[in-house]
Amino acid sequence: MDEFKRIRYWTEGGRTPEREEELGVIVGIGDDAAIVDWRRASAEWSGGQRLIMTVDTMVETVHFNEKTMRDEDVGYKALAACVSDIAAMGGRPLHALVAVSQPPSYSPERMRRVYDGLHDCAKRYGIAIVGGDTTASPQHMVISVTLTGCVEEGGELLRSGAKAGDAIFVTGEAGMSAAGLQLLQEGLRGKKSNEDLMASYEELVAAHRRPKPSLKAAELLRALACCHALNDVSDGLASEAWEIAEASGVRMIVREGMLPINEDVSRYASASNVDPLEWILYGGEDYMLIGTMAASKLEEARLLFLAEGVPFYCIGFVEEGEPSVELLREDVEGDGQLSVQAPQFAEVSIADLGTIQLKRGYNHFER
Repeated sequence: MDEFKRIRYWTEGGRTPEREEELGVIVGIGDDAAIVDWRRASAEWSGGQRLIMTVDTMVETVHFNEKTMRDEDVGYKALAACVSDIAAMGGRPLHALVAVSQPPSYSPERMRRVYDGLHDCAKRYGIAIVGGDTTASPQHMVISVTLTGCVEEGGELLRSGAKAGDAIFVTGEAGMSAAGLQLLQEGLRGKKSNEDLMASYEELVAAHRRPKPSLKAAELLRALACCHALNDVSDGLASEAWEIAEASGVRMIVREGMLPINEDVSRYASASNVDPLEWILYGGEDYMLIGTMAASKLEEARLLFLAEGVPFYCIGFVEEGEPSVELLREDVEGDGQLSVQAPQFAEVSIADLGTIQLKRGYNHFER
């Protein structure tokens, strides 16, 4: 099967002409490059629009393997990661380009399943896949997705706007993807069959395989016009909080008692003898949002998110000071406040209440 037949086989049935027309696609898959009418794609916003561009790459044996991800989940997640980046900027996703490197072990049918996942995600979030590239790979599959989006001029949400007096919020329960990954890799050491585990912790497995970027939450934050800083939780809540603290030049204090803990995360952590804070603070790929807003706007935000059925939790506050992220543990003697340092890849011991050192990135490799 030559390249053009492969592309047709992978993409046929996944395109939505009506949506492509809405997004201004003049020329899509099948030519040297895609052509879009930018004015039509961003017509819903009457003011000036700015283009957002992001890219994400997943490598087999590094970011996924056959034990933890199905073929269609790989495609879905590769695009979902980019959708989360667009959401974190306060934008709306538009057009995607997909580059894949296919190893000999991937048959046309397997690659078709990868593209089925891509199209599932594209349809869910109103995205047009307009082109890409295909190459051969000697051993492992690589998929790279480039996604464009738009945001209204002046409506961009950056990491650098946090202010003293802000409240810190999240739009979901962190740690679910990391718990799901450990479940898929290790289970409960033979105490249950894989089938029983998958059924018992279906929500955790889905959180890792098919994350749900907080695109609706970004839309609500735009409507409120009170969000000062925003980031998506791809490399762990602690790491993303550090990025905001450094970009904004502020001190961020997270209260342990306010961190939302998913029931299945708590249950599986107990069964696995793991402190759930390990997954909540240092887990990654939840693709929820963490941000700051004026504390006076918290109740208004809470009510709007509640009405729309979108998760929203206040987890701490922002103060003046040298950039830092600190965890406030109410069960510690004294003021309970522990300074959090941030070496590149520090070892973490939640049990050590004297010092908590947060990693700057989550080790989410699928070894």
